[in-house]
Amino acid sequence: MKRITTAFILMTLLAFTFSGCGNQQKEDSWKEVQKKGEFVLGLDDSFPPMGYRDENGEITGFDIDLAKEVCARLQINLKVQPISWDAKEQELNTKNIDCIWNGLTITEERKKTILFSEPYMDNRQILVVRADSKLNSLSDLAGKRLGLQAGSSAMDALNGAPEFKDHLAEVVEFDDNMTALMDLEMGGLDAVLMDEIVARFYIQQKNKSYLVLDEALASEEYGIGFRKSDSELRDKVQAALEEMAADGSLAEISTKWFGEDITVVAK
Repeated sequence: MKRITTAFILMTLLAFTFSGCGNQQKEDSWKEVQKKGEFVLGLDDSFPPMGYRDENGEITGFDIDLAKEVCARLQINLKVQPISWDAKEQELNTKNIDCIWNGLTITEERKKTILFSEPYMDNRQILVVRADSKLNSLSDLAGKRLGLQAGSSAMDALNGAPEFKDHLAEVVEFDDNMTALMDLEMGGLDAVLMDEIVARFYIQQKNKSYLVLDEALASEEYGIGFRKSDSELRDKVQAALEEMAADGSLAEISTKWFGEDITVVAK
């Protein structure tokens, strides 16, 4: 009986020890960022208008402006770190970055490995075709070549529509959406599946002869992705965004990029 009691006590102490370590890790996530003196934002730097390089090679965008304001309120420096979008979870979990903030779609699959903020913007996965292609609906794309970004939510949307996918002739993956759109323009593709916000901004800015089909493949929400253990850091960023929504600065940044407030924080 004595041995059983001793073993039970040891197991209980170990459980409390590991539990305490887990809680400490969560509690220290914000302190770790403060200690190193910077908040590292991971992004695909060719994803306008969320995050991209301007004509001078500087990284700019809607998400960048949001992050700058959040960091100013948290009194921490912002470091913007371009990453391979296909390896974003690895970049996050190996602590090369502190968050993924770049039009990241919240999905049930990603929730298994990523801790998300509350949604801050709605989006859809839409299809872009050439204006002279005479393609007007999803059914018109049967037997056609479709392009999309590797590792993106466009692939999730496509896999969630198996009947549509099975009728395509080929699905071609690209490193980024801009390369896919250039291939579409040159005739290498019949359509590109991508984020509506990015597509419409690109078409407007570049004055390209593209057409966005009325039918969307999926509706979704954007969130900021953190490591599963970094709840305190996530909460700090979330609180700053809610403060920005309350005082109107979030709407101001949205209006700068989109002409109106299309954010959904605290709404």
